[in-house]
Amino acid sequence: MSLYLHDTSTRTVREFVPVEPGRVSIYLCGATVQAPPHIGHIRSGLNFDVLRRWLTRLGYDVWLCRNVTDIDDKILRVAAEEGVPWFVVAERNYRHFTWAYDALGCLPPTVEPRATGHVPEMIELMARLIDKGHAYAAGGDVYFDVRSYADHYGKLSNQKLENMRPAGDTDTDTHKRDPRDFALWKAAKKGEPSWRTPWGPGRPGWHLECSAMATKYLGGTFDIHGGGVDLLFPHHENEQAQSRAAGDGFARYWLHNGLLTVGGEKMSKSLGNSLLITEMLKKVRAVELRYYLISAHYRSPIEYSEEALKEAATAYRRIEGFVTRAAEVIHDVDVEAPLPQPFVDAMNNDIGVPQALAVIHEVVREGNVALAQGNKEQVARLLAETQNMLDVLGLDPRSEHWRSSNDDSNLRATVDALVTVALEQRQAARARKDYAAADAIRDQLAAAGIVVEDTPQGPRWELAQ
Repeated sequence: MSLYLHDTSTRTVREFVPVEPGRVSIYLCGATVQAPPHIGHIRSGLNFDVLRRWLTRLGYDVWLCRNVTDIDDKILRVAAEEGVPWFVVAERNYRHFTWAYDALGCLPPTVEPRATGHVPEMIELMARLIDKGHAYAAGGDVYFDVRSYADHYGKLSNQKLENMRPAGDTDTDTHKRDPRDFALWKAAKKGEPSWRTPWGPGRPGWHLECSAMATKYLGGTFDIHGGGVDLLFPHHENEQAQSRAAGDGFARYWLHNGLLTVGGEKMSKSLGNSLLITEMLKKVRAVELRYYLISAHYRSPIEYSEEALKEAATAYRRIEGFVTRAAEVIHDVDVEAPLPQPFVDAMNNDIGVPQALAVIHEVVREGNVALAQGNKEQVARLLAETQNMLDVLGLDPRSEHWRSSNDDSNLRATVDALVTVALEQRQAARARKDYAAADAIRDQLAAAGIVVEDTPQGPRWELAQ
């Protein structure tokens, strides 16, 4: 079965055929680093991490370019409020984002360009647009002339030019031919950073940055452009317009993930302080937060609630519990076992993670039955299938990433030795039918945060969640 993806530009689910056989190029709008990330920011990165992992599993060489917007109005505003240089704000929050992506198991991008490092490419793109009559310089600014591209502008977001509001990306419309023209370049202002161009010093417009970086690293025509649905207009519309007007084919498929809302409102700084990644990881483990954020279909919105987060954590622990118990019985696991066909079908149908997770839970239920029956051959097969599916989603608890993110291994070994002694004493008490003493040992372990489970293979323990 071929891979099918929902393409925003056609508003249909289309068969995916890459520009270059065997290779997939993806541009993902990354962080604007004016503040630390909350879960709404990171959801997009996780959704496209799953897409990338699936494309890799299908045998493609995947090139992921995820940019960093390290200069814009918001960054300058925060810097002014704090009384620090703009690059201090950008660098500090860039590190927060990098940490958060890694903490939640996102594979690093192939390249992660910063806007401020690509001004020469932006100048070249503006020059091409001016030469073709699609842009003009005025008062130190450079604007895209939307009426010069009227037959195409608005197609991506399914809007008509005559119904669009003025572009609110400059202080005034004084120099614009049309209020809907958007800024490619903004003239320098006192106290703000600036770069030299043939049209005067200034700084880039947001939309220009992404077009310049995408085409530099992925070529004039590339496969997939991704980002949150809130970027569809004006950002992605403007990216496509300026790139295609300049003569580039640009993205062949547009994928947009749904937003994460709180009380029906889009995540924002005012709403999101309690939902910063650093705060969320005080409530659940990173792997559980990843499970929660990818468990809905990528195009669906997520309405955040504590209850839903806890349910997701519980669901993941059921999977993790099977993998842990099965691995104690089966020591040599072939994680390259074939993926179950229903899982493959789900992922090939526009990255259907909810259906794929349903397949995983069904296999886990079968695995728990096999464990109870002592059927090691069946346990081995189901464990391999489970880990193989979890690997695609970046959720395998036995992967190097999640094992290394757990508590220090030396501390774990020490705790394991101490708990083993206590469990041996408990077993001895049960053997001599001193059940009161056995229960007392179990209660003492529970009070210390150690959960004991009696299995056909003997008692096992884990830290309480």
